[in-house]
Amino acid sequence: MQIGYARSSTVDQEAGYQAQIKSLKAVGCDKVFAEKLSSVAQRPQLETAIDYAREGDALVVTKLDRLARSVAHLVAIGERLDTKGVSLKVLEQAIDTSTSTGRLMFNMLGAIAQFERELMLERQREGVAKAKAEGKYKGRAPTARAKAPEVRQLHKEGVGPTEIARRLQISRASVYRVLGT
Repeated sequence: MQIGYARSSTVDQEAGYQAQIKSLKAVGCDKVFAEKLSSVAQRPQLETAIDYAREGDALVVTKLDRLARSVAHLVAIGERLDTKGVSLKVLEQAIDTSTSTGRLMFNMLGAIAQFERELMLERQREGVAKAKAEGKYKGRAPTARAKAPEVRQLHKEGVGPTEIARRLQISRASVYRVLGT
């Protein structure tokens, strides 16, 4: 059985997300697990897909970066799949870990992907440092503080912290911070 896994980092990437699902179904995935989450977040659908896979199955993804956030994470997923007797297929890089060549390519591309990500993060940090030095970087606007009067008013009206957070689209921790509790 082929089990597909699709992931997009944000809800704004709908076209890419749908394209992944379409590709996975086109290659014959019997079941597709999909989620819209950052690679650093907990990914329940990935966990469910791995748990669902049985010996002889293949976990199929469109690209390596949809599966893992780092080489270490990629290796850990690969080991979990290997222990279960499940192979990994990566469509865009034509990788199939049920072959020795596929396992070699899997490890090499994982290392390259990690290298590229580290370079991107390094450039990002340099850009932020430069912007800070030039006084152009102020950070994220403090949304909860801007909504403090609304938080206090709703609290005064007897609305609970969870409901305040939901209505104002801020975290419960932010509500408690504004209320000083």
